[in-house]
Amino acid sequence: MITNEAHLFGRVVTAMVTPFDDKLKVDFKAVGALVEHLIKNGTTAIVVAGTTGESPTLDDEEKRELLKAVIAAAKKRIKIIAGTGSNDTAKSVKATQEAEKLGADGALVVAPYYNKPSQAGLLAHFGEIASSTKLPIIVYNIPGRTGIMIASETIITLSHKYKNIHAVKDSTGTVEYAADIAAGARSDFVVYSGDDYLTLPFLAVGGCGVISVASHFIGTEIARMQEAFFKGDLDTARSIHYAIMPLCKGLFAAPNPTCVKYALAKIGLTGEHLRLPLVPLSIEQKQTMDKLLSSYDLAKQLQVNI
Repeated sequence: MITNEAHLFGRVVTAMVTPFDDKLKVDFKAVGALVEHLIKNGTTAIVVAGTTGESPTLDDEEKRELLKAVIAAAKKRIKIIAGTGSNDTAKSVKATQEAEKLGADGALVVAPYYNKPSQAGLLAHFGEIASSTKLPIIVYNIPGRTGIMIASETIITLSHKYKNIHAVKDSTGTVEYAADIAAGARSDFVVYSGDDYLTLPFLAVGGCGVISVASHFIGTEIARMQEAFFKGDLDTARSIHYAIMPLCKGLFAAPNPTCVKYALAKIGLTGEHLRLPLVPLSIEQKQTMDKLLSSYDLAKQLQVNI
């Protein structure tokens, strides 16, 4: 059984967007500003080149340069986790080893998509990666995107067999799955919610925190909610949960990170530029997002102008 501790990466891990300029090149100036913003607003670790970072459209060199830029901007104030997973085990091994050499503090490794391996294949895939590095690995289970479900028994087996398989990012949308892992994994294993709106329920069954998109804006509130929960102040934790729920859900009204990039552009942190096949929000979608964002008074909260 696990213990709710977040001893390595903390409780508010942000899956950071990748800022692009108007020519769709990585905007490294915006990267630095965004890292600073996240640190000031409660982020305890950053995931670079994950799904929210549009990793499918970043080439290998861009991923390396982006990771180096985020590590440099963070200046060791928080931990940096590199998204290194793919559906090619050898490529994932190479990317994880490169991230380790560049100074990453951990690796987020998604379930191999499209080729649909068996559970035995998943055990072999993650085991091969874990054996190739000293980095702590977060296994990323998101069957809605990958088309493959990592069974809870597989995660539990990995946790006992490989000491550097540190955590799971659970984006299954089911508290039951997280509870099964929490009950059976080794004691220092960690469960992160992969969905902002499920953060509080996950804490109740053994989760330690969230790998978040909403923390681009409300990281401090997410941290306060978790602090209240662990102090036993459940009324305060629930009240914060209810208050942030509309934003947590609204940021996924269109394919991620479409909404979060639009919102970040509204407060002047990045452009809203996306690489195809993602496209910007429609006029109607933008109007809906504007109403949602104004209800949170983000300009006042972040001391910038919308």
